[in-house]
Amino acid sequence: MSSLLEYKCPCCGGAIEFNTEVQRMKCPYCDTEFDVEAMQQYDQELQEEKPDYIHWDTSAGGQWTEDETTGMRLYVCESCGGEIVGDENTAATKCPYCDNPVVMMEQFTGGLKPDYVIPFKLDKEKAKEVLRNFYKGKRLLPRNFKDENHIDEIRGIYVPYWLFDADTEGTVRYKATKVTGHWSDSNYNYTQISVFSVIRGGTLQFENVPADGSSKMADDMMESLEPYYFSEAVDFQTAYLAGYLADKYDVTSDECIERVNQRMKKSTEDSFRETVHGYGTVETSHSSIQVENGKAKYALYPVWILNTRWKGENFTFAVNGQTGKIAGRMPVDWAAFWRWFAGITVVVAILAYLVMYIFLR
Repeated sequence: MSSLLEYKCPCCGGAIEFNTEVQRMKCPYCDTEFDVEAMQQYDQELQEEKPDYIHWDTSAGGQWTEDETTGMRLYVCESCGGEIVGDENTAATKCPYCDNPVVMMEQFTGGLKPDYVIPFKLDKEKAKEVLRNFYKGKRLLPRNFKDENHIDEIRGIYVPYWLFDADTEGTVRYKATKVTGHWSDSNYNYTQISVFSVIRGGTLQFENVPADGSSKMADDMMESLEPYYFSEAVDFQTAYLAGYLADKYDVTSDECIERVNQRMKKSTEDSFRETVHGYGTVETSHSSIQVENGKAKYALYPVWILNTRWKGENFTFAVNGQTGKIAGRMPVDWAAFWRWFAGITVVVAILAYLVMYIFLR
């Protein structure tokens, strides 16, 4: 059985063949020429490229003992379904995610016990100060967002996180271009652009790549609170929950793997990309990542949450309980916006009139 060997142009992707006139490989679509040896080497590189291989050990967390769960209670939000862990004295009256009342159900059972916890370093007053500073200068922020009554509703909660470790070996091939000449004739100006295949490879070690295990918290918001410093994490003890709420994970480590893989892959490509210099353009043509010794851990990370509503829409602000970094989407007071816009329009009109008056006198 025979098969037709076909070479693809690295520049445009078209099929190329040997051109007898120039005695080189030539693309009939973009007219790019290649040495035969260069095409053979390029083809060999393509054949040696590996697909991604990723394997994870996601057996994170341990089992709760009866002594640890004694006195712990499960609070369930009837609106968003959030399951929040507290103790028998927790005054859990509102869900930190949607601001609706929560109902105490039964003694906590089931689920995995976290491996680690990063204790809160910012108390409630410090978190409120972070929010006040965040509000400063936001002229279009509705006034009731700055109201102390809303700031007082901030609640501390331990958010479940899966932390991923892995040893990776990566190979990335880039398509790079460089302008190597200019010339002209009586009809046209020409620019010669050379195309290069640039390969980078190496090993990277990832530690504690985070992925939040709560579907109630937006992934982009949780990533905006990073980094957390795992060096300050301690072995989990239920005593750290005293005075705070703790969310139960409802997204498993297996469900987070795809997101973590993409973060690792992008970090690998970005790290290798930083070593490619001297070209006009560089774009990734192919990348592969081989993961070994992948393992997940289960931890609780501290977050202060302020949840409030404006004209029927829910807005959530989150503060990293370790570093004070804040994330959240703010509403716009459109009445204030149009007042501001009208003022700017008047000022611009006056300036335009003065300019015309000066130059047309």
